[in-house]
Amino acid sequence: MATIKDVARRAGVSPSTVSRALSGRVPVDKETKERVMEAVRALNYKPNVLAKGLKEGKTNTIGLIVPNICNPVFPAVARGVEDVARERGFTVILCNTDENIEAEKDYVEKLQKRWVDGFIFATAREESHHILELKEKGFPVVLVVRHMAEVVDAVVIDNYKSSLEAVRYLISTGHRRICIVNGDTSLTLYRERFEGYRHALEAAGLGMEPDLVLDAAGRDDNGYGAVMAMLKKGVLPDAVFATSDPKAIGAIRAIKDYGLRVPEDVSVVGFDDLDISAFLDPPLTTVSQPLYEMGARAAQRLISLINGEKPDKPQMELVQAKLVIRKSVKVRGY
Repeated sequence: MATIKDVARRAGVSPSTVSRALSGRVPVDKETKERVMEAVRALNYKPNVLAKGLKEGKTNTIGLIVPNICNPVFPAVARGVEDVARERGFTVILCNTDENIEAEKDYVEKLQKRWVDGFIFATAREESHHILELKEKGFPVVLVVRHMAEVVDAVVIDNYKSSLEAVRYLISTGHRRICIVNGDTSLTLYRERFEGYRHALEAAGLGMEPDLVLDAAGRDDNGYGAVMAMLKKGVLPDAVFATSDPKAIGAIRAIKDYGLRVPEDVSVVGFDDLDISAFLDPPLTTVSQPLYEMGARAAQRLISLINGEKPDKPQMELVQAKLVIRKSVKVRGY
């Protein structure tokens, strides 16, 4: 493999002149640059990016940490991150943690040793102290989808407001016994979605029934088991608000397996607007998260921090979500 010294010898210049000609940051006369580029092509010279990064203190590499790449939310986010990173000359290293904090810490330690320039985390939890430690050390960090109050830069939606809007829509279409299928409430986003549900009921003068509050936390719980168990107990809501589309899909399957119809007997609203949601039977009414855009904006924010932007305080950017109305909700009489 050719080295920078080989290129210098062939071009009849010093290695430092080759470096300047290739970097483009220091002026080199046209004739010299042409000789250098001719030597580069002739020798098929490939710059050592790692060595260059070590010298400059920057490798143009981002670590993207996700909790479960099998969850359809995160491939869309990852694509947004990757597209922006590639446009800006950055490479993305994807790490899947399976919601395991120790595995996540191990990834962070290893990637730091490989001189990544910053991290995007889609994994933030209350116990994610290692993320706060990175931030305190001045390491560029951005959160996406999840957030930690306002102490770390983040790109998220307003989960409370989005949930409130979804449940208000169910109430406006005549639903009174609205079940919630919630996720892991150790995550801020699920607590916020629950609060939106609760406040929408309160504002409409509807009491929150304990039998209609279902817990579907955990990687493999898609809501099917929780909804089926509720129905078998003889508890029949007129609507289900699921705090993710996979949970909504599980709810629809449970309702149908129990011998009921969607939306004739039970309406269902989801949260995410995954690609599959429009092709369900019936097509799913759901809160649409602009997941690709969130990933793209997180990458833009991180690259700004890497390039030296020093804000007075962390910025939490709220991306607009919207309720997409399809055919899984029936308008009922009061």
